[in-house]
Amino acid sequence: MAIDVAQFHQVFFEESFEGLEVMESGLVELEVGSPDIEAINAIFRAAHSIKGGSGTFGFSAISDFTHVLETLLDEMRAGKREVTRDAVDVLLLAVDSLRSMLDAARSGSDFDAQAVADVHHKLEEQLHQGAAPVAASAAPETAATSSAEQGLWRIEFVPELHLFATGNDPVRILRELERLGAFSAEVDLSRMPDYGIYDPETCYSSWRITLDGSVEEAAIREVFEWVEDDARITISREQPAQAEAESVTATSGPSLVPEAEDRRQGDRRQNDRRQGERRDGEAASAPPASSIRVDISKVDSLINLVGELVITQSMLGQFDDDSTPTNFAKLREGLAQLERNTRELQESVMRIRMLPISFSFNRFPRLVRDLSSKLGKEVELRIIGEQTELDKTVLEKIGDPLVHLVRNSLDHGIETPDTRMTAGKPAYGTLTLAARHEGGNIVIEIVDDGAGINTDILLAKARERGIVGVEETMTEEAIRDLIFHPGFSTAKEVSDVSGRGVGMDVVRRNIKELGGVIELESTVGVGTTIRIRLPLTLAILDGQLVRVGNQTYIVPLVSIIESLQATSDRVKSVAASAELYRLRGEYIPIIRLYELFGVEAQSTVLEQGLLVVVEGEGRRACIFVDELLGQQQVVIKSLETNYRKVDGISGATILGDGTVAMIIDAGGVIGLARKEQAGHLHTEQPKAA
Repeated sequence: MAIDVAQFHQVFFEESFEGLEVMESGLVELEVGSPDIEAINAIFRAAHSIKGGSGTFGFSAISDFTHVLETLLDEMRAGKREVTRDAVDVLLLAVDSLRSMLDAARSGSDFDAQAVADVHHKLEEQLHQGAAPVAASAAPETAATSSAEQGLWRIEFVPELHLFATGNDPVRILRELERLGAFSAEVDLSRMPDYGIYDPETCYSSWRITLDGSVEEAAIREVFEWVEDDARITISREQPAQAEAESVTATSGPSLVPEAEDRRQGDRRQNDRRQGERRDGEAASAPPASSIRVDISKVDSLINLVGELVITQSMLGQFDDDSTPTNFAKLREGLAQLERNTRELQESVMRIRMLPISFSFNRFPRLVRDLSSKLGKEVELRIIGEQTELDKTVLEKIGDPLVHLVRNSLDHGIETPDTRMTAGKPAYGTLTLAARHEGGNIVIEIVDDGAGINTDILLAKARERGIVGVEETMTEEAIRDLIFHPGFSTAKEVSDVSGRGVGMDVVRRNIKELGGVIELESTVGVGTTIRIRLPLTLAILDGQLVRVGNQTYIVPLVSIIESLQATSDRVKSVAASAELYRLRGEYIPIIRLYELFGVEAQSTVLEQGLLVVVEGEGRRACIFVDELLGQQQVVIKSLETNYRKVDGISGATILGDGTVAMIIDAGGVIGLARKEQAGHLHTEQPKAA
């Protein structure tokens, strides 16, 4: 049975993308002129691993591209080439090209060959520009005598019989050696068994190789790096006289394997192609694979908890229908232990999905470097709390909103060096990304020490657009909140960085979909702070159970401001039967949930029920319910996945008694009530006329 090498692809891609992150962050932090050699070594090792892996799995375009990149880095770490700003810029472009090529290889699509070729050309230019000068008179002599003076390399390559099972192919290794210089190879088939017991998945062949002596031994050993634990490799150098005598019979590029081996490799390639075609057909309908790396300590904790559950189950299993009342105390003890174990198991499982927010923050040093250079600004990026953990799903979805907020801070917030110095500030601005746990949430802050938000300009722009009435008065907080109004922008010029009037409303909507809220604080001339509060996970939320008639609903605690008993003297009725409740000088609309959802209420008198004050999408409302039942953590089930989208409902859960309870979407309920109110006004207008 043929080995499906594609089973190793997922690990290769994961490690390669991690390597790209190492390369990108290392290059961004690389000091021009006097770089840290260890940092260059780390970048080189990441590039070398990508090159080796791509060569092993047959992604030759990626391997060839990385080879030039690796050569440039090798000269930098050897001190043969100065680290310049231009060189770092080209290397960062090469990282982008590698990322696009790897994305294409993973999805089975085509990458932009022209764009990759352009970056490849820039890498070649860097190699030639920084090449060490060689005296013209000495060059021919060196070229003619290097191999003779140093002798030839003799390499014995004896793979273990199981080499194919590791996903390695000796022919690819030999081809990599062939690129290093004048090369010849002789195959040894002495381990080949009789045809009757021949196993095509066993590596019987070994090779004796002769290679140009001018090649460094380190370069040879790098080629064998991926198989050094699965093969016997001997490297030695021949004496110059012997090498010269044998060079008459050595050829530069003979066949690497005899005819029989060629046929076997041909059969393998044909079989691989068939399997590839089959996988391509399956991949067209299969969703992309997703995985997560988990610390072994988390897995050990999970296994221990499962063991505790088994013990508890065994203890509870001793009780049957004939159990006497005297055993009830032990039964209660067992149930309490089961509750503890279940809660700990839940927490352990959730921790497995937790990843540090550094996975998202790591992209910003490159982003800040590129954008600040483009905008002619000097910006220092500070990252705090990058090891703060949150759910993988939240982490994946918060990335784009954070990018938009950082771009806005760089474009609109932080001033140019001249402007800052005129205002008595340092020439360079500071942008801070911070993350921390606060209660059951994660708080992310984007802080800049820029110009701040001028509310006078903001209000004037809003009035000019007709968003705010000419005579309408607003608080400072409400004016700043206009930034999140769809299509609103204060940018004087439209650029490809920001200022197109789209984005901030989308940012708020995306954060809301994650069950979070966004807050904005700003002081003119001092700076701006944008604060995002998110649940640690989307799978579980802390909720308040409320009863409306015989229906139970769950209101997320993050949406609740307070709960109160209504009094009639604070209620005011307006047109179309709309009701407002006066709370500390502010009139808040009342939403009767039984009317909105069409359920039978226990009571329709406000004084006999309770008002739950909630906030969603920047608006507040009082939701009228019959009773508060208690608070508990609930597991969220998607309605869209299992049924369809329902306005005002963000999901559902199954309670302890087996009944289904809907989870209230505060912003959705407020929006739905406003639509209902607008509909009433529309139908009543003809009557009024």
